[in-house]
Formats: sequence, C-alpha cells, structure tokens
Amino acid sequence: MNDNPRWFTETKDGHSQWYVRRFRAMAAEGADLGGEARLVDALVAPASRILDAGCGPGRLGAVLHERGHVVVGVDADPVLIAAAVEDHPGPSWVVADLSELDLGGEPFDLAVVAGNVMVFLAAGSERRVLERLRAHVRTDGRIVVGFALDRDYTLAAFDRDVAAAGLVLEQPFATWDLVPFGADADFAVTFLRVA
Repeated sequence: MNDNPRWFTETKDGHSQWYVRRFRAMAAEGADLGGEARLVDALVAPASRILDAGCGPGRLGAVLHERGHVVVGVDADPVLIAAAVEDHPGPSWVVADLSELDLGGEPFDLAVVAGNVMVFLAAGSERRVLERLRAHVRTDGRIVVGFALDRDYTLAAFDRDVAAAGLVLEQPFATWDLVPFGADADFAVTFLRVA
C-alpha cells in the first residue's frame, strides 16, 4: 500500500469518522446524494459492472446498486469502507490502494472516480491510478472522473496523465449535470474512453 496518500497525511485525526457522520446526517435530512450516480446510470446499459473508485462511505455505489448495476466500491480508508458495508449492503466494498488495484475477474463497463478522489491521491501516483483503472475497464468502456480545480493537482497535469495512461479524452464538462466546460470552470467532470 502506498505510504503517502494525501488522504491520510493531510487530514486531521477523526476526519474519516466526521466524514461518515456528515454523509449519514445529509442522507437522514433527505439531501440529494445521487447526482453522480444518475449520470453514470445514463451512460451504461442496465445491469452493468461499475467500479466506484475512491467510494468513501458508499453513497454513489449504493444508488447504482439500487438501479440494478453490479457495483464494486474501493477505498483506501478502512473506516469509510466499514461505513459503506454497514449502511449499504449489496455492493462489494473493498479496502485497497487504487495505485495498486488488482481485483481480477471480469472487467468493468465503467469506472467512476467522484468526490475529488484525484486530488486526495498521493502526489505523483495519479498516473498510476489511471493506469490501474484502465486495466480494470473493458475496451470501449469509460472512466468518468470529477474533481475540483482549486487544488495541487491541476487539469493540465491530469490531461498529461490521461495521455500517458493510454486513455482517450472524450469530453470535459464543468459539472456532473453536464454544464459545458469553460475557462471559468472550477470543477471538471471528464469522460475518458478505454481504447
């Protein structure tokens, strides 16, 4: 496992527990936590195999599972995976470092990387993560990545890593509801294709 994930080195003690409580409270209040899942569901056929990379406490994977997809959620944080197992039975939840991901088995139709996962990875591991995701998605499948642009990991660095990982850039958007990407965007949702 990578010894320097940003998630573990740049967050305070108790952050994972706080994160779990936050999303449980939002769900209890009826907050819409499935926006990314609605987009992903529209991109794939019914009963598709979906990899939720950096799944956190499982909110996205849970919605996709409810919509009939076969979901595997992966996160490096065991506290978040434990919450996903407790709150969202059905999908498979796995503790693993995305830069070393090796799930074996049938390839996925799509991998989704939501929740700013790319900016929480260990600095310098982003390309390797994209390569590992590519290895898990079938030819002509997609990888959909969303992250804020006000962090250390820039869109230019992402674009270089995408090309180096052998992925095809299909379309950039500024939001999960497909607002076109422009120079003033502070967030990027990018569709990648596995060639």
